[in-house]
Amino acid sequence: MRMTEIDYDAQPPVDSYGPGFFRVAGRVHEGGVLVLPEGLEPWQGYDAAPILAAADALDLVLVGTGAELQLLPAAFREAIEAAGIGLEQMATPAACRTYNVVLAEGRRVALAALPV
Repeated sequence: MRMTEIDYDAQPPVDSYGPGFFRVAGRVHEGGVLVLPEGLEPWQGYDAAPILAAADALDLVLVGTGAELQLLPAAFREAIEAAGIGLEQMATPAACRTYNVVLAEGRRVALAALPV
């Protein structure tokens, strides 16, 4: 089997996650994370403002809702969709895996994830 190294360009992949933390690009971050093309920042949950600020650089936002799938607040969902950005919600483990796959495909994606 031939192995191919994945090139993520400048946007970092999620290396791992665990109870209360994420490891992104080799660094541990406590609490929720928002990974955008411009970089990574803490995310306390359902604040759409930083995502909307990056709207021109995004096609899709993956939202990790924690250990289990939760409904998104209507105001958050409506703000993202009104900006013309695709939105997918899922449990955080699935969101992290999906983010890495979509990022490897070269798509313009963001991850907004609450810890498990």
